[in-house]
Amino acid sequence: MATPETTTEPFGLHNLSPAEGSHRERKRVGRGTGSGNGKTAGRGQKGQKSRSGSHNMRAGFIGGQNPLHMQVGKQRGPHKKTSMPMGPFRTTTQPVNLRDLESRFSAGDQVTPESLLASGLLRHLRHPVKILGGGELSRGLTVHAHAFSRRAAELIEGAGGKAVVIGGGPVVAEPKPKQKAAKPKPAPAEEPAAEPADEAEAPAEAEAAEPEADAGAETETETEE
Repeated sequence: MATPETTTEPFGLHNLSPAEGSHRERKRVGRGTGSGNGKTAGRGQKGQKSRSGSHNMRAGFIGGQNPLHMQVGKQRGPHKKTSMPMGPFRTTTQPVNLRDLESRFSAGDQVTPESLLASGLLRHLRHPVKILGGGELSRGLTVHAHAFSRRAAELIEGAGGKAVVIGGGPVVAEPKPKQKAAKPKPAPAEEPAAEPADEAEAPAEAEAAEPEADAGAETETETEE
């Protein structure tokens, strides 16, 4: 039995269609109990999740009670790793490693935040830039940034370049010397109080008087006899 020949029709706007299973019809809600989604359109009865806008809650919202980020304890100051910097005290820097400067700049170039943004190492200029010492640097560059790590500054100057802090100030802040707690001095030992001379001589006089009393008693007995 001869099979019918299939003709391939060229694609056009009149016969284009999505692949099978790639498109799903939109769920039409609020069409009554006969729509297959029930009276409440799959949202159940009452409650927050049944209201409009309930699926667009802000991050960290846990139902109106005290959120988790307010329950946990916090340490003072934005300079500690375990503290939570908030508001104007938040400190943020954009890090750039030396290996990135090595691959994108030539010897003698002036590296500024604007050139870092143009080279794709920064996404914006809203935050200060800090140069870190990741990798190696073999060419002399004049690097302008808001802060430098100690290793980064040493490698830049060792390669014949210069590290310039935007806004002035030292390239690497010297650490404050730690003050050792002063050990309490031991109290001087108290010397034993010297006994008065009269008290020391009194026992000696008493001992000398005892033999004299014994001798007197013996002479009395001899006279009586």
